[in-house]
Amino acid sequence: MIWHLIAAVFAALGAAGIGLILRMASGNRLPKWIIPVFAGLGMLGYQIHYEYSWLDHKLEQLPPTARVVQTEQDSMPWRPWTYLYPLTVAFSVVDQSSMVAREANDQQLVEFILYRFEKEYVDRLSHQPYLMNCATAEMVPLSEETRQPRTEAMRRLNEGSRLLEAVCSPW
Repeated sequence: MIWHLIAAVFAALGAAGIGLILRMASGNRLPKWIIPVFAGLGMLGYQIHYEYSWLDHKLEQLPPTARVVQTEQDSMPWRPWTYLYPLTVAFSVVDQSSMVAREANDQQLVEFILYRFEKEYVDRLSHQPYLMNCATAEMVPLSEETRQPRTEAMRRLNEGSRLLEAVCSPW
């Protein structure tokens, strides 16, 4: 967090320097307020760049076996540019190297962990183990401690689901 503040300050200083050079190049005909306007635009530009590159930055940190199965985009009134280009605020990932395949009653079962990343002032990461029946496309969460299925929370996925493809395609 502190590094983003430092980067925003340097972006403001750099943009203010550009404003100062423009003012000096015009023979001081440009108004003085151009310098703080450029500083503000530099900070705003850095913040917008950081917010839109957040997903790419997080994906670079993940192992090559991680597959994105869902992204969530949102628009916010205090960020009016997000109405034109919605901002990615969360995504879910399955690490294919940690999946465990089993067979029960002639059906392919895969145990996996679904990771969810959320962009907030401090990034949030949550994870939940699941058991997927690849034949019926049913997914059930497992309890953290005992790894027993919680059947009351079972749900069925659509046939074209990216999660179903990521979990069941390697087997």
